Formats: sequence, C-alpha cells, structure tokens
Amino acid sequence: MTERSMHEATGGTAPVVVIGAGPVGLAAAAHLYERGLDFLVIEAGTQTGASVAQWGHVRLFSPWRYNIDAAARRHLEDAGWSAPDQDWLPTGSELIEEYLTPLAKLFGDRIRLGETVTAISRLGFDRVRTSGRDEAPFVLRLSSGEEIRAAAIIDASGTYRTPGPLGAFGLAAYGEAEAAPFVDHALPDVLGVDRETYEGRHTLVVGAGHSAATTLLALAELAETRVTWAIRAADASRTYGGGEADALPARGALGTHLRAHVEAGRIALATGFFTQAVTTSGDQATVVSRDPAGQEQLITADRIVVATGYRPDHSIASELRLDNDPILGSTRALAPLIDPNEHSCGTVPAHGVDELSHPEPGYYTVGVKSYGRAPTFLLATGYEQVRSVVAALAGDWEAARDVQLDLPETGVCSANLVSAQEQRVEEAKPESGCCG
Repeated sequence: MTERSMHEATGGTAPVVVIGAGPVGLAAAAHLYERGLDFLVIEAGTQTGASVAQWGHVRLFSPWRYNIDAAARRHLEDAGWSAPDQDWLPTGSELIEEYLTPLAKLFGDRIRLGETVTAISRLGFDRVRTSGRDEAPFVLRLSSGEEIRAAAIIDASGTYRTPGPLGAFGLAAYGEAEAAPFVDHALPDVLGVDRETYEGRHTLVVGAGHSAATTLLALAELAETRVTWAIRAADASRTYGGGEADALPARGALGTHLRAHVEAGRIALATGFFTQAVTTSGDQATVVSRDPAGQEQLITADRIVVATGYRPDHSIASELRLDNDPILGSTRALAPLIDPNEHSCGTVPAHGVDELSHPEPGYYTVGVKSYGRAPTFLLATGYEQVRSVVAALAGDWEAARDVQLDLPETGVCSANLVSAQEQRVEEAKPESGCCG
C-alpha cells in the first residue's frame, strides 16, 4: 500500500480478512484487534490450528518463548491467562490447547471455521484493469458459495495441504499416484495412532529435513522394524546440523540422535537417491532411483513416508497482481533473504511489510506460505511479519518499518535445557522427536 492507512484507502467499509487460524493467522488477528481494525478470520479446518493438529503428537524444537506472539500474550494475560513454562518445548497439541484455543476464544465470531477461500479478486476488476483499482475492495469467494468483501487480505493459510512430491527434480515419480495407498506424507504418528501401520514392517523415508528426521527417530524406537532413509545428497551432514553448537538445543539434538542411529546401523542410509518411479506388487512398493548420471538404485518397502517439503499454492490469488520470485514462490524482495542455499533459520534478517508487499496493494502473504519453498521458517519470524503488516494497515509506517527479529542460530545453547527437557519428556513420553 501507499503510505496511508487501510481505512483511508477504502473508507473503512470492509474488514481486513485473515486467511488461516493457525499461529500466525491468530497473531495477525491479535495485532488487528490491538490496533482497533475490523477483521474476520477464515479457517478451512473445523478447529483452530487445524494443520497443527495434523502433527499434534510432534514436539517443536523451539521453546514456548519463541512460540507466543507479543500482542497475543498481552490480550491473553489481560483475560487472566497464565503463560506456560517458557523453557518447555510444546507439542503441536499443547500449542493448540494452551495457546491457540484460548486466543481464538477472545475473538468470538470473528473467526469462521469450516470455510475455504476458493478465489480472490477486486470488486469490479480483473487482473488487467488498472484505473481505480487501488480503491476497490477485495472480493473473496468461499466454498459455501458466499462472497465477502475485504479492505485488505492477510493470507496465513500455510503450505501443509500442498506437500512436495516423492519424485526427484520437483516432479511426481512415475506411478506415484497409483502407489498412494503405500504412501504417507510427513510426520505420521508413528508411536501413537499409526503404530500398527509401521511396527514390524520396512519403512522408507524420503527427505532430508527436520520432518524426515523426526519420523526416522520415531521409527527407530519400534521393535523389529526396518528403517531406510533416502536422500539426494552425497552425505547427511546438512540434516545432522550443528549438534551442540545449535542455539535451539532440541534442534541440535535431533541431528545428533539421528547420526547415532545411522552410524549404529539402526537406520540404513541411501545417498544419491533420486526417485524416478514407484511400482507396487502385493503388499509392497518398489522405489526406483535414477541419478543424473543414469545409475539406478532400488528399494522395496512396506510403507513410504514422503518428507520432501511443501510448496505454496497461489492459485486463489490468480486474478491479483503478484510479484513472486520464480524460484522460491515467495515475494521477489523476500527471496534473497531466505534462500535456503544461503540461509538457515537463524541467519534470516528481520523483514516486514516492505519485503512482503506485492504490486496489488493491501494483499500480503505471511507465515510459512510467505517463504514459498524455503524450509527455514520459525514462528517468531511470522509474528514479526504480521506485526509489521498490521502496523502498515493502520498507517503507522514508522512502526511497520522498525522490524526487529532475534532468532536462534548456533553458538550459544544450554545443554542443561536439553537434559532437563529430555528427562521430562521421558517421564511423560507422549510423542516422538522434534520439529520446526
């Protein structure tokens, strides 16, 4: 937007619509509430934090202190809420129960569940028309058939529903669709409701990120279970990470424990694995790798877990004027700041409304969706994004551009925190592993 408030641009006749009632979407709502701006949150799921609920058994590797938005904390504490132990690593379910659900209750009927945004445009304008465009409200079509208007849109819908394919080179493997009954996507509840699916069987996990590591560690706990891990890289050093040098001790421990299982032979590691095809026979699937030099590998397994990341779906905004980076799918200005070839979670610089703006004034993608295909996102980043965006919508450009972000990287960590957490988790034993 130009340097005026959203209400000046639209006459204040429509609310700001937030898409998604996850952690970042509800943080946006908290900042809008604090700024006195009318808003509405649209959530496709039937509960707050619906995507988080899909991996509710998984423990985050960032403690509570990094997972609570500042404005949300202020509203919750005003309502008598007590913050959890700031050094505790919550599970996804704890994040919902102890934080997101109480926060959502503060906003009442401003949150609409079970509604999916199917398309967005400008009232009276397609993507081509220009004159008067900036003054027209947005129009959002919902799955119910209803159309609603918005003065601005904050899209925090995430990427969980659009996972990456099993195949290499960004393409689906030949036969991938037909093999779907053998395939699960990232973070199944291996030690919980999905235990019978995996115990005593051979599982192939494809992917080199934290989600893959979390699943591998859980599988390694199952008795008489064979585990194979396939990655494209020549070695797993990137997944193993910084170990004890990591400022998030649980993130460092994730890689350390994984390395120990691989070196002990509990997890078989297949490197240089580029999935080309998958075939099925009886109760098993065979995954075929063909590397760029034409060398083939074959792995036959009972189950396949695809943990190859996620990608943004911008199709609902196809009639808006977006300026997305052709590589990552983030905004063009944000891409060099989050490029996974150059950055980890902790080396991403502070960024806000200027880096998140499109040629379409008033439309912002925030949270993990704003990162496109970059896998380096932390919740604290999304909270600072929405603080900046909402300040801009309120016309407070000084605050909008005063972006500050303190993210943990490597070099300073507390071994005592890891030890204490591991002891407490061992006593409760509600889940496996950690993720970001």
